[in-house]
Amino acid sequence: MSDPFGAEAELINIESHFYQGQYQEVIDFDTTSFSAENALPARVLQLRARIALGQAEDVLAEVAGEKKPELEAVGALAQLKAGDAESAVETIEQLAATDAGEIGIVQVVGGTVLAAAGKADEALALLQRHQGNLEAVALIVHIYLAQNRTELAVKEVASARRLAQDSLLFNLAESWVGLRLGGDKYQQAFYVFEELAQAPATSSVRSLVSQAVAEIHLGRTEEAQAALDQALKKEPGFADAIANQLVWSVITGQDSAEYKAALEQADPNHPFLTDLAEKSDLFDKAATKYKAKVSA
Repeated sequence: MSDPFGAEAELINIESHFYQGQYQEVIDFDTTSFSAENALPARVLQLRARIALGQAEDVLAEVAGEKKPELEAVGALAQLKAGDAESAVETIEQLAATDAGEIGIVQVVGGTVLAAAGKADEALALLQRHQGNLEAVALIVHIYLAQNRTELAVKEVASARRLAQDSLLFNLAESWVGLRLGGDKYQQAFYVFEELAQAPATSSVRSLVSQAVAEIHLGRTEEAQAALDQALKKEPGFADAIANQLVWSVITGQDSAEYKAALEQADPNHPFLTDLAEKSDLFDKAATKYKAKVSA
């Protein structure tokens, strides 16, 4: 029986590179022999990979004037990354209000834009229109976890397990949930991330950081540091690696100021810094209620 979540055979390798964060490999992938049916999905993956590598302006120029909904959605993603979130959201909302909202690529790219722009509920509404699209499932799981709605993330993974348990995306989504659930799930997640991170064909900064996160949860701080070192050697300014190095420094009692400064330089709007600022503000507000009173 065919897997309704599966990709066409000729898309599997380029999709795997993309999901593992091997964006340069996606860009360099030879798609000249792809069927007409898969030419557009492959092009979209390559455009998304270019955006991920900081080429949003170039992609925006390339897709300007394109009328295919899939490329309009990619243009919105490029707009978002180029700093124009308002226009990006407007484009996606317009697409979602038409038949284009039934296209898998529009759902996934549009959901990515909406979620990144702080419109998680709109993103979920669009993504939940999918018809057996495992990338949509993975993004739904990601959003639920970001919202601390772990129970819903667990249910989403369970609903996909029967049909996609051998899929890379399913294994990744299940591992994300495992890191949230804890216990023996930490070790299971570690096996998935470590296999990806240490195999030359699949290693990427993202898989290395994921391995490091699992190692931290398992209390293996030296191994976590080694994985983070590998990640930063591959990409010195990778914000998620720096953020987790900051976490590692706090856990191990090291001075975290250097890593905080590095993260502020790499990505001033990184969610870790935003969350840290919010919690610091809440602490300061709470502290004012307990100021010592000086008796007359």
